[in-house]
Amino acid sequence: MYFIKRLIGLVPLVLVISFLAFCLVRVAPGGPFDKERSPASPEVERALKAKYHLDKPVPVQYWIYLKGLVRGDLGPSLKYRNHTVNDIIVQGLPISLTLGASAFLFALGVGVPLGFFTAVYKGKWADYVGSFFALLFFCIPAFVVGPVLIMLIAIKLEWLPVALWGSPLHAILPTITLGIYFAGRIARLTREGMMTTLNADFMTTARAKGLSETQALLKHAFRLGVLPVVSYSGPLLAELLTGSFVVENLFQIPGIGVFMVNSSLSRDYTMVVGLVLLYSILVLVLNLMVDATYGLLDPRVRYE
Repeated sequence: MYFIKRLIGLVPLVLVISFLAFCLVRVAPGGPFDKERSPASPEVERALKAKYHLDKPVPVQYWIYLKGLVRGDLGPSLKYRNHTVNDIIVQGLPISLTLGASAFLFALGVGVPLGFFTAVYKGKWADYVGSFFALLFFCIPAFVVGPVLIMLIAIKLEWLPVALWGSPLHAILPTITLGIYFAGRIARLTREGMMTTLNADFMTTARAKGLSETQALLKHAFRLGVLPVVSYSGPLLAELLTGSFVVENLFQIPGIGVFMVNSSLSRDYTMVVGLVLLYSILVLVLNLMVDATYGLLDPRVRYE
């Protein structure tokens, strides 16, 4: 019942987000037709505004947009004139989803073991080495990691292709570039969660009952120590799945991250609102999934 109520509550929340995005994007100075190659005549500009209902009051524009939104129509793009927002999302979202999911798995695969071992071997050389790399991953941004990987692995050693999105090999360098920063954050969260759990009373009880150190760590400590990572996974996964402008632009990947930035700069109202809605729905749904996962990992959590 709790999750059903949460799902029902998502509908008005999405409507509020759509209304705020619809209004706020129009507050910024400039308009969608200000950066044409040649200035449009007043007659042409009036015709364009009438075609896209921009000559009407904002509440009327939103009502027209809302009627299309109910049907699943996010409207036409004002910059890419021959495409709708749905077309561009359908074209770019699968690529961004693939890249984001790959980066997410990479971040988990590197960050969780790194944080686990630095907590278990606290004060030893493994802790110092692991903490150093976790901090290094956390401090180096993608726009630095990407060019280094391209120059070293793709150009100098010629082990992997430089750019584009044609085969699984093309995904390796973008995945590392996008995921390495988040691997550092996950390592820090895992270490903090494990440190709190290892000092808990139930760990002493588990050892007193005769469980081996490995069983106590994997069966009890890890299950609760990873909860901070679970909480962070919802917004993290949404951020990764919607793509990264820097990484997609650097590796010339045709995802939706580039469209988000370009549409914001060109005042493509419908595209911006559509992508904001997409990101919001992903965040809301993934956070709901995180809450459900919380209940599975921690028996103390009850939803009523």
